[in-house]
Amino acid sequence: MKREILITSDGSSTIHLPEWNEQYHSKNGSINESYHVFIESGLRQVKSNEVSILEIGFGTGLNCFITYLEAKRAIHYVGVEAYPVTPKEVDKMNFISILKAENEGVIFKKIHEVSWEEKHQITNNFNLEKRKQFFEDIEDEAAFDLIYFDAFGARVQPQLWTVAIFTKMFTALKENGILVTYSAKGSVRRAMQEVGFTVERLPGPPGKREMLRAIKITG
Repeated sequence: MKREILITSDGSSTIHLPEWNEQYHSKNGSINESYHVFIESGLRQVKSNEVSILEIGFGTGLNCFITYLEAKRAIHYVGVEAYPVTPKEVDKMNFISILKAENEGVIFKKIHEVSWEEKHQITNNFNLEKRKQFFEDIEDEAAFDLIYFDAFGARVQPQLWTVAIFTKMFTALKENGILVTYSAKGSVRRAMQEVGFTVERLPGPPGKREMLRAIKITG
């Protein structure tokens, strides 16, 4: 499938798939979306001193890198991606300059260069495991405080937004764990509720009216 580099509204880059008319990040701003959906609505809602995060759709590594930049505590990060981006595509991402994070460029490079299927200590407070895995093969149980659900949209990959997938997400979270996603589709919300999540609609990132946050409450 053809892939193109696209500059989004906040100046940051993304990868565009013309055949699907879909991209890895919002056309209204890759970085703006990442901060609003995953940092403000997700990471900053978890109050513990150590946070275990599962990212569904590791993609360009943007959410991972921004989490590293913003986390002032221990982070255990697992990124799942069935089709990793290429080194050439990574080199074309302009996140470091847009974030004014030149001093941390070595970390962004390390995030992409470390091997898959192994846990790596990126810094003293940040470890990373990248899994080349289909989402339906995830089998973690009560392992994560937070899930970044950043799969391609339900319009192009509806099979990733089903009761079966969200059952795996529910199982993977600890009690009171949080899942955040840019999606606000009614079918997605209902699938989350069917598996037991308590779901709330929140104001969305630029270009989207709403997003969803789901919490695992079983008590």
